[in-house]
Amino acid sequence: MKGNMALSNHERTGKALDLLNTGLRPFVERELQSAYGKDWVARAGLVDVRNPPGKKGKQPNLDTYALLGVMWDQWNDVFKKTLGQAERTLVSELRDVRNKWAHQEAFTTDDAYRALDSAERLLTAVSAEEAAEVGRQKQEVLRVRFEEQARQETKRAATASIEGQPRGGLKPWREIVTPHPDVASGRYQQAEFAADLSQVHRGEGVDEYKNPTEFFRRTFLTDGLRHLLTNALLRLSGKGGDPIVELQTNFGGGKTHSMLALYHMFSGVAPSELPGIDPVLKEAGVARPPQAKRPVLVGTAISPGQPHRKPDGTVVHTLWGDLAWQLLGKPGFESVAEADKQGVSPGSDALRELFTKSGPALVLIDEWVAFLRQLYGKDNLPAGSFDANLTFAQALTEAARAVPNVMVIVSVPASEIENRRRRGQGIAGPAEERGRTHGIHLATGHLRGRF
Repeated sequence: MKGNMALSNHERTGKALDLLNTGLRPFVERELQSAYGKDWVARAGLVDVRNPPGKKGKQPNLDTYALLGVMWDQWNDVFKKTLGQAERTLVSELRDVRNKWAHQEAFTTDDAYRALDSAERLLTAVSAEEAAEVGRQKQEVLRVRFEEQARQETKRAATASIEGQPRGGLKPWREIVTPHPDVASGRYQQAEFAADLSQVHRGEGVDEYKNPTEFFRRTFLTDGLRHLLTNALLRLSGKGGDPIVELQTNFGGGKTHSMLALYHMFSGVAPSELPGIDPVLKEAGVARPPQAKRPVLVGTAISPGQPHRKPDGTVVHTLWGDLAWQLLGKPGFESVAEADKQGVSPGSDALRELFTKSGPALVLIDEWVAFLRQLYGKDNLPAGSFDANLTFAQALTEAARAVPNVMVIVSVPASEIENRRRRGQGIAGPAEERGRTHGIHLATGHLRGRF
């Protein structure tokens, strides 16, 4: 339940802004009435067109944005008489805080502390009793920051003891860590918590995977995963980054989990709802992840031997037909319909046009080797031939490189990489040979919280 959980920095800042509004309103009204008399609402520009003054029960627009705005705009004529330059600076700073909060941008613990401190100082300057409550909230932020620093120091000390001479007398982990209730009771089913990208894409599965907030709350962001997320933020924001990433790990190494992290990060959920994402945003220099089209192609979930029907009735045969439909629906599919029907790859120009029309796009292809393995040596399947799919891989990489806010993520098991080298085969074919894919070996994050 959210009521029992610790507040996020974004929520703390919102509560402080509410208290700021309550404390400032009487002061602002009093000063404006003193300067302008009965006509103060109109002369200060506070008329709410939806609720004009004069109607019974209607009030002027005095939300936090309006209060801070009128203090800034009317400073020389009204508020300079009772407040100083320091308070004018606080008004300017709090206007920025309110705008950042309203646009769901991320707040670090330091950001939240600075916002609460500024609000307390301005409320104190106008003798508002709400200053005391904001001060208490500020102390709570200090406590949280101290606990964060203490955890970091403890972690560093523990790491140092492991890397150097281990400390004696440490208790075994099983005497300290309490298992999750479903593990302790024997109800835990490991298969239920196996990452499944196609299942999440359909909106199914457990919350630990399908719910973005729960997923990031239980995911430890390793250096490799943070690098992947940062690179994706840069790419989909049009600030550079690699257009093609090939995730190469051993079985169980976290490829699907990494794709789920990307899938949720670009879902349109506010950064305040993605625990632990703030440092990644700061490293990329991005206020919030862009909401992107997220076509998902999972080789083990798609049969190359039979077409499949989409909810709008569109019948799709190939990976490129499925990709086009997920990007732009039926109109997108129509642009590659003939290539889909014939089982031949569309050109990179057609794919580039699809990407350009769809806007930011993150293409996630999991278990591609498993899909291609079923095509090898066969030329009569609806999904096209093995060679046609290799041509599609090359066209896809070329199209993604040409559109600045498009990224393609492909998972390849390390064991399959070694096998295809020995067989002289490759899922990326000429594209890989020409360096169009960018391999990242990850020790990626897995769900935490089971134990």
